[in-house]
Amino acid sequence: MTETGENRLRRLRMRSWRRGTKEMDLILGPYADARLGGLAPEALDRYEALLEENDQDLYLWVSRGEGLPEGHLAALREIRAFHGLG
Repeated sequence: MTETGENRLRRLRMRSWRRGTKEMDLILGPYADARLGGLAPEALDRYEALLEENDQDLYLWVSRGEGLPEGHLAALREIRAFHGLG
């Protein structure tokens, strides 16, 4: 069964707000609410892959902007810019 676009956005928003650490909830949740609806399907694929990473790595990548993995570079730069970090 194929997931509708609306259900995918809803699922990704929920995964963004319920990460496991409050810091990542507060970083990814507002970003997801504000930006996911405007992303192209390919960008949503990259964001979904980013959500598979663990919170400790994500937090360091977003907060410090160092050691950003090539595969997540575009998504991480956009999230950092959204929060005024980049």
